[in-house]
Amino acid sequence: MKPIHIGLLGVGTVGGGTYTVLKRNQQEITRRTGRSIIVRMIADLDQEKVRRLTAGDDVIVTADALEVARHPEIDIVVELMGGQTIAKQAILEAIAHGKHVVTANKALLAIHGNEIFAAAQQHNVIVAFEAAVAGGIPIIKALREGLAANHIEWIAGIINGTSNFILSEMRSKGLDFTTVLAEAQKLGYAEADPTYDIEGIDAAHKITIMSALAFGIPVRFNQAYIEGITKLANDDIRYAEELGYRIKLLGITKRTASGIELRVHPALIPVKRLIANVEGVMNAIIVKGDAVGPTLYYGAGAGAEPTASAVIADLVDVTRLLTSSPEHRVPVLAFLPELLSDTPIVPMEDVETAYYLRFQVRDKSGVLADVTRILADSHISISAMIQKEHADKEDKVNIIMLLHKTREKNINTAIEKIQSLPAMADKIIRIRLEELGS
Repeated sequence: MKPIHIGLLGVGTVGGGTYTVLKRNQQEITRRTGRSIIVRMIADLDQEKVRRLTAGDDVIVTADALEVARHPEIDIVVELMGGQTIAKQAILEAIAHGKHVVTANKALLAIHGNEIFAAAQQHNVIVAFEAAVAGGIPIIKALREGLAANHIEWIAGIINGTSNFILSEMRSKGLDFTTVLAEAQKLGYAEADPTYDIEGIDAAHKITIMSALAFGIPVRFNQAYIEGITKLANDDIRYAEELGYRIKLLGITKRTASGIELRVHPALIPVKRLIANVEGVMNAIIVKGDAVGPTLYYGAGAGAEPTASAVIADLVDVTRLLTSSPEHRVPVLAFLPELLSDTPIVPMEDVETAYYLRFQVRDKSGVLADVTRILADSHISISAMIQKEHADKEDKVNIIMLLHKTREKNINTAIEKIQSLPAMADKIIRIRLEELGS
């Protein structure tokens, strides 16, 4: 059969890995699809880099992404340049010209996905994005197809390798956040500007996409609650261990009677849970379905070839589907576009979880009684408590509390009142606790 011609936008880490794996495994891929997949055009500002990568191959090189999107010989446009300006323009242009699209651009889909998916439906083309979430882990296919029989109840995942590496190193080596962040940057695990990773924004892009797939709702990144790991101290990690928990940055989306929870924040997870033992830059996602129960997906969440694996899997799927009529394709967000739900996103203040609190107080009589009274007045009960003498300041002690489930607005009110007590010596650290049981 006629080869499928690919237009590749961007040959950075993932783009270069995609080209390399596609070329190396050409024979195996052809055996799976029944036709060859050939990169016909590449757009990148660094054209010399492209020519070195493609030396000896018949590839058209250009600096103009829109030229690729419009080229009549291109069947599928693979967008791996990132960003939300030129990338969005190129994808919409490709769709308008009847071309299918494969992308790893989670930020673009989380923020502009509704517009892109609507355009794809209008032009009867496919937008595939397995590589946009958790690198080489096939979580998108699992949600769209493998778990299609299930009423998805919740998803919780470690979906940012940089933050997971930082928390793992802080725990295993006893180092502070700033030191480990510098190490992550030196090793290439963190960008020079790590804001998206350490502030939870990258994870929020990914959980937004998974939430849409799980619950049949539009993408709603602007309604996600986002909290990063920058306020965590080594003390918190050590105290969590003493209490039988590990701290991880989680992306969580959950179906409730009030609507859909959509949140990213550090969380205490019981050490006995498998996901609590995911270390370094690895990713892991738990999906709880009503029929199958909890399922765990684990693997490399980033990197040239793991992500290229997901990109090429999408290319294989699209190639197979090119002979299918549009009405028989798997819907891009798993549910038929006309049947997407308008279920609301639950405001964070109405979300109910358990909590870990750490605060430092001056060692005076009656302080603990004041704190417990404030918690009781806010209808919050204590599950466990430990008191630690401060190493350097004898007149101050650290109080660590585990609290039973309560609404976020209750704990916010209580923290504000506790913080105003004269005996308080420092700001209160609050971390949510997620059991992640079945």
